[in-house]
Amino acid sequence: MNYIFYFLVVFSIIFGIINGRTQEVVNAVLEGADISVKIALSLIGIMAFWLGIMRIAEKSGLVQLLAKAIKPVTKWLFKDVPPENPAIGNIALSVSANALGLTNAATPIGLKVMQELQDINKENGGKEDTATDAMCMFLGMNTAGFQIIPATVIAVLVAVGSKNPTEIIVPTLIVTSIAFVSAILMAKIFQVFWGKKPAEKGVNND
Repeated sequence: MNYIFYFLVVFSIIFGIINGRTQEVVNAVLEGADISVKIALSLIGIMAFWLGIMRIAEKSGLVQLLAKAIKPVTKWLFKDVPPENPAIGNIALSVSANALGLTNAATPIGLKVMQELQDINKENGGKEDTATDAMCMFLGMNTAGFQIIPATVIAVLVAVGSKNPTEIIVPTLIVTSIAFVSAILMAKIFQVFWGKKPAEKGVNND
């Protein structure tokens, strides 16, 4: 991503010079920097509010309740993971936290899930540099970013003066739902052709 931004900036400057519009490029850079600072500062209030709401949901047990509700689904999606393994519960917790916009809470949970899945891989004789089906599935689900409440987007819309920032909720729910289901389907399809399940216990993959 850093290379992409570097490419865009450098080529913008080069083409600005070629077309004799260097001053406009400089003005655009300065204006963009000024706007970004204003938006960042204006986000503090709304983000603090939403994070507070999300923390209440977390502390009140709402996140855990959602995690329990979707746990049967996670068991079905991650058949290679033993049902009693804590990774199943943490996967459900991670998806629930993301759905409620608790991305700060979901990140450490997601890292913990990947570590637990890697532990299962090691226990079954898998290679450390090879992702299992469960890892790929979880990564796809997390990347899809299913959200019921897009708190960050709402905060940005409020910062730029949107009159109805919450109107993004329904479109976001539709789009992230499609992306979420698509990620699961693609992961399942790819597993058929290129799946790397944990090795059977005692079998050396070398």
